[in-house]
Amino acid sequence: MSSEDGTGENTRDAKGRFGPGNPGKPKGARSRTTLAVEKLLGNDANKLTRKAIETALAGDTTALRLCLERIAPVRKGRIVTLESFPTVKCAADVPAALASLLDAVAKGELTTDEADAIAALCGRYVTALEAVELEARIKALEERL
Repeated sequence: MSSEDGTGENTRDAKGRFGPGNPGKPKGARSRTTLAVEKLLGNDANKLTRKAIETALAGDTTALRLCLERIAPVRKGRIVTLESFPTVKCAADVPAALASLLDAVAKGELTTDEADAIAALCGRYVTALEAVELEARIKALEERL
């Protein structure tokens, strides 16, 4: 919360305005859902966790899956290795890289989602190259003037 007397983290200036930016929630603030769950579970959270572990160890596959998902969550992607992927050093190299991705999808080495993610990276790389090139061109023009 803000404080008008200057004692809080989000203080107002002499005209009653807050400083620049949106400070958002303070560090460590918890959502209403988290607070509700903590209130509901109370002191039983540790007992419930222990019971889930014991049930999993006793052979309950649902409890086992629950425990394992918390210990080692499912990865949201996989490491992709493309041996024949061309090096991209400039924008002119991108069409060959995209052709390589299409070939990998056609061969079943990549999913379309994986290829799309890599193509997006190529696009961002080209955008960065263009920004650097544009900056250099502007600087050269300014130096001429």
